[in-house]
Amino acid sequence: MSRRDRDRPQAAASPVTVTVCRGCCCGTEEKHPGVDHAGQYERLRAAVGTAGRVRAVKCLDACTHSNVVVVGPSGAGRAAGGRPVWLGWVLADDMVDEIAAWVHAGGPGLADPPGLLDLQEISVSRRIREGLPD
Repeated sequence: MSRRDRDRPQAAASPVTVTVCRGCCCGTEEKHPGVDHAGQYERLRAAVGTAGRVRAVKCLDACTHSNVVVVGPSGAGRAAGGRPVWLGWVLADDMVDEIAAWVHAGGPGLADPPGLLDLQEISVSRRIREGLPD
């Protein structure tokens, strides 16, 4: 066990984290007219409820795939081998529902993504992945 692991005894209790990009491209009417970005974010927060944590960040630097959402594993999911999953083009309400269902099922490492979310998965550079705030 590393010192870092000893210093973080609550790691197994950490929830699934859903990070929603709402910066320069994602979440803008200019790039995605007709999408209720604020409503979508609030629907996601309500649907996830206490099963996880939803947060918005300014920019995840993956603008060609906007709207970008990252689903990070819980402590238990990470222990089971789960890693953050980057999703692109999250624009429809059914995607919000599927993300929330995945969080309720345990998220990365504990449950496979439901529906068509696996088709939304994107790859980003290590530089971008490492820039995601904790």
